[in-house]
Amino acid sequence: MSQTILEIDSLSVNFGGLKALSNVSVNLREGEVLGLIGPNGAGKTTLFNALSGFVPAATGSLKLFGSDRNWPRPDQLVHLGIARTLQGVGLFPELTVLENVMLGADCLAKTGLVRAAIGLTRRDEERLAQRAQTMLGRVYAGHLADRRADTLSYPDTKRVAIARALVSEPKILLLDEPAGGLGAQDIAWLNGLIRNLTSSCSIILVEHHMDVVMSVCNRIYVLNFGEVIANGTPEEVRNDEDVIAAYLGASAAHGGGK
Repeated sequence: MSQTILEIDSLSVNFGGLKALSNVSVNLREGEVLGLIGPNGAGKTTLFNALSGFVPAATGSLKLFGSDRNWPRPDQLVHLGIARTLQGVGLFPELTVLENVMLGADCLAKTGLVRAAIGLTRRDEERLAQRAQTMLGRVYAGHLADRRADTLSYPDTKRVAIARALVSEPKILLLDEPAGGLGAQDIAWLNGLIRNLTSSCSIILVEHHMDVVMSVCNRIYVLNFGEVIANGTPEEVRNDEDVIAAYLGASAAHGGGK
């Protein structure tokens, strides 16, 4: 059995009087794709935000690579081996694709003045640019390197956002609705990419496209009203009566689509 590299135990998150997550426990194994699914408002992105340091945990503990950790701040993620994409992509429109991807390595800036101020040598910058170009090639977007981000099609912005997350060479990659807004051809590409990425990192996937989830995930956790109502293999989750009632619908239990 693969080693467990991330353990979240009894995580609760409150927004005022609203309990967004209640005693949620999740674990991630090395080399696997773990899916988080559930209705809108179930708490999936809140879990990502707690793990990314964007919202505080009211209760709960975190263990990374076998060691107990405090809940991280956003600026600590790269150094902890965690990277994340966002639902809204979040590219800087005035920068080139290559510059956007380079920014994923750390809090870097594109000008020589800032490069000197933070101690990034020209050789370091060149190495980072090479790594960014390599990651663009990995998502089949190498030809876009010199394009401004605001000239890209929406599917291409998704590719660039994934490349930006990969440039820090994370051990854990959080993908927040990567299939949102994509057509069938791009989803097929995404499925293949996710499978290939497990050779270098483990993935937690928040996604509403059930064909993607059932195709690429090794295990799935199902959230509803901030609580885990089921977890298991895609087949186990597909046939769980609580999941069917809460989210998937009867057709999915019998091999249907979304």
